Amino acid sequence: MQSLGPLRPRSTVLVKRPWLTKPFNWRGLSSIPPSDYSNQSRGGLPRFFSETLPSSKGGVIRVQGDEFWHMTKVLRLKTDDRVELFNGKGGLVEGFIQNIDRSSIDFVALEDPKLVLPQTPQWHIFAAFGSLKGGRADWLVEKCTELGASSVTPLLTQRSSTISDNRVERLQRVILAAAKQCQRLHEMKLNHPMKIDNLIPLVAKSKQSFIAIAEGTPLVSALTSTTKESSGLIIVGPEGDFTEKEVDLITEAGATAVGLGPHRLRVETATIAFLATLTLWSGSQQISNC
Repeated sequence: MQSLGPLRPRSTVLVKRPWLTKPFNWRGLSSIPPSDYSNQSRGGLPRFFSETLPSSKGGVIRVQGDEFWHMTKVLRLKTDDRVELFNGKGGLVEGFIQNIDRSSIDFVALEDPKLVLPQTPQWHIFAAFGSLKGGRADWLVEKCTELGASSVTPLLTQRSSTISDNRVERLQRVILAAAKQCQRLHEMKLNHPMKIDNLIPLVAKSKQSFIAIAEGTPLVSALTSTTKESSGLIIVGPEGDFTEKEVDLITEAGATAVGLGPHRLRVETATIAFLATLTLWSGSQQISNC
């Protein structure tokens, strides 16, 4: 799946310093397992996004744009305040604000940047939310980010056949804000909208995929009888549900049809209930395998 390119303005530039002579090298990052940063979601230093991180301790970069505004105008941070920068790819570094001017701040690293490895569960969401209104699509994407989904793909179906380009751009901003709020280090991918015909090969290749339908086997019951894979595809239809033909195509490709309870759920409710259940189940599988 091809993910959307960056939709945000460039927010950082590298500041030249005599002691900063080596180019940034990912191999220089120290890799640490997720467990070493398991408390990152429990407060701590303010965290901000930067596509560029200092290459080593003492390195300096300049933060501009939206993140500068958030630091200085919203949180009212001052010189010498300590913060963290992350790049959405697992990179994280702690430092402090050395200088503030009218349009940027200088960030000085207090340590070598770390590369935090992604968590094992890799759930990919395919949901037909293009027709949702009133901020409901924003809420869906925000909560998927917080719950740790690897990616979200707007699914184009017979009853939800379009999604506007400006909405996609807004959703990318929602993802970044949610990643900062929940202190997630690996930014969730927002993929290009996909038609059912293009989803079928992905279902066929996936070791595990689920589609939510009204008459499906209860999800928890289905999980107890499946393999102990902690990753796969989560497929949710539009308001009005999938057509019978669409369900047949997806299940014939290998997806397991599951139910999410006795009540009719909104698209965003079904997606979050689905993801939350599978995330908790994945966590229990990891613990039992230890």
